[in-house]
Amino acid sequence: MKAIQLEKPGQFRHIEIPEPNRPGSGEALIRVHRVGICGTDISGYLGKMPFYSYPRIPGHELGIEVVEVGSGVSNVKAGDRCSVEPYMNCGECYACRRGNSNCCEKLQVLGVHIDGGLRPQFVLPARKLHPSSKLTLEQLALVETLGIGCHAVDRANPQPSEHVLVIGAGPIGLSVIEFAKLTGATITVLDMNQGRLDFCQKTMGVAHTIRFTGDGSEMKALQEITNGALAAHVFDATGSPKSMCNAFNYVGHTGKIVFVGIVTDEISFPDPLFHRREMTILASRNSLPKDFGRIINLIETGRIDTRPWITHRTPFEGLIEVFPSYTKLETGVIKAIVEVA
Repeated sequence: MKAIQLEKPGQFRHIEIPEPNRPGSGEALIRVHRVGICGTDISGYLGKMPFYSYPRIPGHELGIEVVEVGSGVSNVKAGDRCSVEPYMNCGECYACRRGNSNCCEKLQVLGVHIDGGLRPQFVLPARKLHPSSKLTLEQLALVETLGIGCHAVDRANPQPSEHVLVIGAGPIGLSVIEFAKLTGATITVLDMNQGRLDFCQKTMGVAHTIRFTGDGSEMKALQEITNGALAAHVFDATGSPKSMCNAFNYVGHTGKIVFVGIVTDEISFPDPLFHRREMTILASRNSLPKDFGRIINLIETGRIDTRPWITHRTPFEGLIEVFPSYTKLETGVIKAIVEVA
């Protein structure tokens, strides 16, 4: 069985792997149809993802079909189309006992710590599968991306009419925007790429966009939008240490900053600014099981439309050749989908 392995940063290769075993108790054998490429995959390729281990079969945004289930499985059956919750948690540690399986002390994420979905079939715990009879396989592959934004927005809990600033309009930033919109907050998006800002405004209905130029005009623009108050909630989804350090400047008094992206470098900020405005800093990691059901329902009922996100598609066989282009802004990639089967 063929698979794609990221052997080390910057180097993919095709490999042969054994056929999977039949599913045991509580397990399901799945067939992978669609894999979304996200910032984690790109960071792993560039060697900038702190939790990544090599060599690794990437792929954690998955639209799959159930092939066979083991004994004791009742939530899915053969033939079901599902999204995959890729966070393999222990269920026993302090975080898991508190219901925070997203940051289990022994967490293993598909495609990051253990092999993921760039292979035709593999076996998973059936409890990690979230079925839908209505969504397409591509829509199911994007549920996990949306989960990142869902959890991040829940962490900050913005209220109607509060000002939210989203820094970074890549797929993770878009997922934050989707759930910030559902709160009724007033949203501003800051990015360096005008094409992405145009997408946010024209396709996603974002009220305000600011192009980052680094000349200080961004702060003036945000002050004008917020009547001088700055943002009550700032979400940095860039994965850029420089941006994450600079994000503190945009937080208003008693505001919150949520770091959605993960970097290997240290993040610093001026303590007088932090204390004077009495800021709250929040990390946001992965998402929770309940988020998957909520997101599937939102897509099924038309409250979220992911179709405009998908700008690039590639067959499994052509991914290695085309992947480097996904790391470049000029390619215009918002979301790329790999067609495995």
